[in-house]
Amino acid sequence: MMSMLPADPAQSAAYRKVSGRIRDAGGPTAASELDRLATEVRRSIIRTIGRARMGHIGGDLSVTDILVACFYGVLSIDPERPHWAGRDRFVLSKGHCAAALYATLAHCGFFPAAELDTFMAPLSALNGHPNRIKVPGVETNTGALGHGLPVATGCALAAQLDDASWRTFVVLGDGELQEGSNWEAAMAAAHYGLSSLTAIVDRNRLQQGARTEETNALGALDDKWRSFGWEVREVDGHDHLALLQAMSGSSTGRPVAVIADTIKGKGVSFMEDRAEWHHKVPSPEQVEAALAELAR
Repeated sequence: MMSMLPADPAQSAAYRKVSGRIRDAGGPTAASELDRLATEVRRSIIRTIGRARMGHIGGDLSVTDILVACFYGVLSIDPERPHWAGRDRFVLSKGHCAAALYATLAHCGFFPAAELDTFMAPLSALNGHPNRIKVPGVETNTGALGHGLPVATGCALAAQLDDASWRTFVVLGDGELQEGSNWEAAMAAAHYGLSSLTAIVDRNRLQQGARTEETNALGALDDKWRSFGWEVREVDGHDHLALLQAMSGSSTGRPVAVIADTIKGKGVSFMEDRAEWHHKVPSPEQVEAALAELAR
């Protein structure tokens, strides 16, 4: 069995320094740092998928700002101690966007960035869906949609039973909310008053092949989450400061749902808001064009 990837101590130290600066400074300084980091992560995603010739680039780019804001500005974690008992738990329920999570984890120092070159290669730890026994920073295997929120609800319930202070965050795709298991978990989380649980919906309004509202309309998500007993916050999913504020603790004693309005393919003009980029792979020329656009 393949062992878990090792941490990158130098990158982990750099992460702690930058993350501390973001959390201490706030305001324009934090926004500038997070914008720079998000651009770097997007460039890593594009190189990674371009090299592998496989991936889900549109959703990777829409969720990038959420991941960067969460890892650098909110989560209490230690990349060199991925199993630290007091860590916050993070679950990427939309596991097909593994490249975005891997790029973020590598930038934080959970494993060496050179491992991104192996994405989707035979026997690589960096599979198309995250694997908790191979990749540090991955709390649970995801990719079968509708599983992440139930697992995160279980994590938050465990923290409540242990009277622990750590928090649980889960990122869901909006199309994924068509899975009924999410709403069973949402109902349970509200019933148990899991105020340490935050669900973030990557609301890019596109899924494989079509728009969410054409496939199975989600309607007014804010009202849906409220009706299940959650505290709801709606934000621009590409506004880092708004995301930081939205991911702050519950003010009502209820679990928190953050509806983050995003653009699929964000940052690359020819990919933005286009359904085909759910899993289309850029050509080498398109990779170079995307990297050039992000370098401006």
